[in-house]
Amino acid sequence: MAVHEPAHRSPGFRLPSSRGNSTAPASASASETETETESESAVSAHSRTQAARAYAFASLRLLTGFVFLWAFLDKTFGLGYATPSGKGWIDGGSPTKGFLSSVAAGPMASTFHSWAGATSVDWLFMLGLLGVGAALVAGVALRFAAVAGTLMMAFMWVAEWPPAQHLSDGSPSMSSNPFVDYHLIYAVALIALAAVSAGDTLGLGRLWAKLPLVRRSHWLR
Repeated sequence: MAVHEPAHRSPGFRLPSSRGNSTAPASASASETETETESESAVSAHSRTQAARAYAFASLRLLTGFVFLWAFLDKTFGLGYATPSGKGWIDGGSPTKGFLSSVAAGPMASTFHSWAGATSVDWLFMLGLLGVGAALVAGVALRFAAVAGTLMMAFMWVAEWPPAQHLSDGSPSMSSNPFVDYHLIYAVALIALAAVSAGDTLGLGRLWAKLPLVRRSHWLR
């Protein structure tokens, strides 16, 4: 009699629970769906952020390029803004004489005075404005434009010499900051635009990068 124990008391045997089998996969499926949704949302948010960043840098590139191009056009044709009508480069005027001859502070003042109005300096300055401006607007050769533009901005910063509180005649220089001025801001902007390949959006940067010469010489990128 002792050997005829009821089967339901066997410690190694359990009937499968239909309730447990039906809920476990459902819970796992819901969890997986929720994870996939969160992942898709994260990817979508990242894509929107990337797109916004790309368009922001593209806008900065176009605006900065227009600054350089406009300076070239105004100085060349005397459009009546910074350069009076009839005083343009094509009229025989010098795009550097007025600025460099008026330098009144800084360690290179006498050097800039000797450069003022020199034909070679005029050509270098105007070609720099045109080249940097055209490269930025087109979105090509941004690394080269960054180097050339930064050199131009550095010379112009030294010419204005913001650290000076007084000019050579003793009058106030009216400098608003002893270090940072718009020339440095432009230089940093040029470097940043080249670093992020800002010409790939709203520009010809991608096509430019595919050219054989550019592929061989990455500094042209």
